[in-house]
Amino acid sequence: MNRGPSAEIDLSAFAHNIAVLRNVTGDRPVIAVVKADAYGHGSVEVSRRLLREGVSMLAVAFTGEARKLRDSGIAAPILVLFDRDELNDYFELGLTPVIQDIRTADVFSKEAVSRGKKIRVHIKIDTGMGRIGFRPEQAVSDAVRVADMKGIELEGLMSHFSEADLTDRSYAMHQIQIFDGITKELSARLHRPLICHMANSAASLSIPEALFEAVRPGLLLYGHSPFEERYGLKPVMTIKTKLLAVRNLPAGCAISYGRTFCTLRPSRIGVVPIGYADGYNRLFSNNAEMLVRGRRVPVAGRVCMDLTMVDVTEVEDVSEGDEVVILGRQADETVRASELSAKIGTIPYEILISLGCRARRSYLN
Repeated sequence: MNRGPSAEIDLSAFAHNIAVLRNVTGDRPVIAVVKADAYGHGSVEVSRRLLREGVSMLAVAFTGEARKLRDSGIAAPILVLFDRDELNDYFELGLTPVIQDIRTADVFSKEAVSRGKKIRVHIKIDTGMGRIGFRPEQAVSDAVRVADMKGIELEGLMSHFSEADLTDRSYAMHQIQIFDGITKELSARLHRPLICHMANSAASLSIPEALFEAVRPGLLLYGHSPFEERYGLKPVMTIKTKLLAVRNLPAGCAISYGRTFCTLRPSRIGVVPIGYADGYNRLFSNNAEMLVRGRRVPVAGRVCMDLTMVDVTEVEDVSEGDEVVILGRQADETVRASELSAKIGTIPYEILISLGCRARRSYLN
């Protein structure tokens, strides 16, 4: 038996989710974020499908992720968000770096000149995230310096929201105002347009002022909304496994470590081959539900490294080998990433990556 659950990836859902995106953003170019192995969905297969659906560029975190895509034959433009050390990869693989300071720009300029090449770059503006990027007060003058460097072709300008998914949009609008002012001044100084992009999934869906020339979504592509409203998005991934065993236990029987669950009646307890080694968080102990035969069943006791128990007493005809859905739809019930993340005080991104990156994947077209 292979360890842990399987991930079923419905690639056809991407067409639907991109249609939802374009309904609110128009025909702006889409820079699809496929970092972290496409949020646990498999970057190669996902990128191929997204490109078929018309996205203009892919975005990854580090050059190693880009190399995986290039090695699979993907020739589309790839924006590398953070990595600035693997210079050879950028030139060998034809990647677009995000420049975060003058020193980095100078390094790329000298390398490009030494190779007799030009490299396209995007500049990152820190409008309020506080991580990386040019500070607003010097952004225009610094960007002009970068654009004038030999071997550099300034293609785009970008920023990143700190809290576009909140009901209070005041800080997001503050960031937009800063970015908008910089983009306009810089375009005027350079006498040419740039590809300006700031809108993540939340902003793409809900803040028209954030759309600029391109959008840069991640979460919504995979069928999950950053808000309570679902916008009709279709989740791409289902995490499932099969019951390893079904045990008939008397009342008063303790289940799992620490005896945090005790049967109050004669019970049927299902043993599910998934645990925290498979990305199923230990905080789901007595605090989540799975789906068996179309019914919600509660986690019973503590999540173990390899196993989790569920109370299937109310499920008729349950037996060993029955399908268990940990994330996704079964019959008329659905366990969503937002539901699981809310139970343990995290975000849907973490749920998708934790489960998807560890599961065996299969793909539906």
